[in-house]
Amino acid sequence: MTVGTMTTDSMTADRLRVVVAAPLSAADAARIVELEPRIDLVYEPALLPPMRHAADFAGDPEFRRTTEQQRAFDDLIDSADVLYGIPDVDSAALARAVRANPRLRWVQTMAAGGGAQVRAAGLSTAELDRVTFTTSAGVHGGPLAEFAVFGVLAGAKDLPRLTAQKSGHEWTGRWTMRQVSDLTVLVLGLGGIGTETARKLSALGARVIAFNRSGEGSIEGVSVQPMHLLREHLPQADAVVVTLPGTAATEGLLDDGFFAALTPGATIVNVGRGTVIDEPALLRALESGQVGFAALDVFAVEPLDTASGLWDHPNVVISPHTAALDPREESRIAALFADNAGRFLDDRPMRNVVDTVEFY
Repeated sequence: MTVGTMTTDSMTADRLRVVVAAPLSAADAARIVELEPRIDLVYEPALLPPMRHAADFAGDPEFRRTTEQQRAFDDLIDSADVLYGIPDVDSAALARAVRANPRLRWVQTMAAGGGAQVRAAGLSTAELDRVTFTTSAGVHGGPLAEFAVFGVLAGAKDLPRLTAQKSGHEWTGRWTMRQVSDLTVLVLGLGGIGTETARKLSALGARVIAFNRSGEGSIEGVSVQPMHLLREHLPQADAVVVTLPGTAATEGLLDDGFFAALTPGATIVNVGRGTVIDEPALLRALESGQVGFAALDVFAVEPLDTASGLWDHPNVVISPHTAALDPREESRIAALFADNAGRFLDDRPMRNVVDTVEFY
């Protein structure tokens, strides 16, 4: 079905044909058109996999289209000016869509880190120049910032020790716990997640030093520094929160040397991309006690290998890449998309455009 009034089969100066390529509720479909009435939203729920949980944009893995349904789905994809989602969250399907449809001008990815999916499509420079890709960055800032604060608090309050003593029915002597207001916390990355994390930790009284490439930015109570000065600040760090994207520049940034430079017993929290941390190096730092606690929502390879030593380490909390999920995530992405559609139609700068050199 089409939500909104169709005009012609091609994009005009004042209309935009958007084909929904990812699971979407009827309410959010209607909301997109309500927020931006110049969208002609082509929405066929029967051709999309059902969601298993909130923001499950890959949908049920058991879902299969018939040959006729797949042909109909591809025909819709090939008629779009804009795609709401990467078809089947499949980079190969994205490459097919871009190459089969010369009218395609914009693809909204559902993930905050959608740049990695675009990179995996192996598109040419000309194709990357023709199609704009945007992500849902910023939508997950609140939930992931809360997980980051949880991680810092859990490290400060000795969560592993408390858990072990409870499990063993052990009432020990009392001990002092660290106060977040006494900690120096480094926040790596100042996108939506990093900015919200820095604000929340600063509000709890922590001394927060945040890092981005330029060293520019203003957050009340937070010192913003350029990434090239990061190593100079590591000896002060009681905790490090990673919110960085996965790029060639960030891969393995947290390595043996990084961990060795930290305050002994430091806490590591990762809500960015798993490739930023050298996981064997982290395990070595945990074994030596140089890192006292780690709260990890993302990993270099997901699902995390069942043989990984991170599973069994008592000082590690593992979240299966679920900290960003929130009942309102889907509606936030829909609203973000509608705003960007207006910007696209009005030839104004769009939000969250993927850098097609570093793909973030």
